[in-house]
Amino acid sequence: MLIDTHAHLDEQSFETDLEAVLQRAREQGIEMIFTIGVTAPSCQAALLLAKTHPQLRAVVGIQPNYVAQAQADDFDFIAALASDPHVVAVGETGLDRYWDTSPFALQQEFFHRHIELSRRVDKPFIVHCREADADVVAVLREEAKIAPLRGVMHSFCGDQATADACLELGMYLSFAGMLTFKSNQALRDVAKTVPVDHLLVETDSPYLSPVPLRGKRNEPANVIHTARCLAELRGLSLEELAQHTTANTRRLFQLD
Repeated sequence: MLIDTHAHLDEQSFETDLEAVLQRAREQGIEMIFTIGVTAPSCQAALLLAKTHPQLRAVVGIQPNYVAQAQADDFDFIAALASDPHVVAVGETGLDRYWDTSPFALQQEFFHRHIELSRRVDKPFIVHCREADADVVAVLREEAKIAPLRGVMHSFCGDQATADACLELGMYLSFAGMLTFKSNQALRDVAKTVPVDHLLVETDSPYLSPVPLRGKRNEPANVIHTARCLAELRGLSLEELAQHTTANTRRLFQLD
C-alpha cells in the first residue's frame, strides 16, 4: 500500500472524473492521497474534498508564487483551517526563483509564517523549492535554531549538497515523476543516498507524469511508477519500498 503525499485534486482537470481517478488509485494500492491547497480558495476546496472522500487528507497553505495575490486575511483563514482534523500538514510553502510572480522577500516572510503555523498546530510543513535551494536551506537553518524541523521537501530535485543539508536538519525528501525522466540520472544518484527512513513518494498530480506516461495528465495511481523506480535504485522490491515510504508518512504526519 502506497500513500501519494502530494496531489492537487481540486484542479480543474479533475472536475469531471475525480471518482474514477480515486478508484484507479485504489486499484493500484494507493490507500491515501494528500490534496494540497495553494491559495485560500484552493485550500478550502482541498479541505472539502478531504471531508467528502475518506481516501483523502488536506494540506493548506499559500504557495510562494501566490503570496503576492493573497488578501490581508487569507493567512488567518488558512491558519483556522489548519486545525481541522482532516488537515495533515501546512503548505505548500517555500521559495521560487523560476517564476517572477511574487517578491522574493515576501516569499521568505510567508515561508517563516508557515513554519511557525506548523509548530502552532503541531503538523508538518511541505516545502516547494524551485531554483532556490540555497535560499530554502538558509531559511530552514534559521528556523532550526528555534525548534527542530518537521517537514518535507516536496518533489525533491536538488543536488547532493542540498539533500545532505536538508537531511541534516531532519527534513524528509519526497520524490515525484521527475525521478523517472531519462535526463535525470543525477537526481537518481541523489535518491540512492537518502536514508530509507526519510523517503516519501508523490505524484504532484496533475503535473510531472512519470515515464512511461509523460505528456499525459498525471494522477495518484501513477505514483506506483515513481515508487518502482525508487525501489530499483535502492535494490528493494516494490513491496519493501512501499512499506518504508508508507511507514515514514504515517510517522511524520501522525496518521492513525
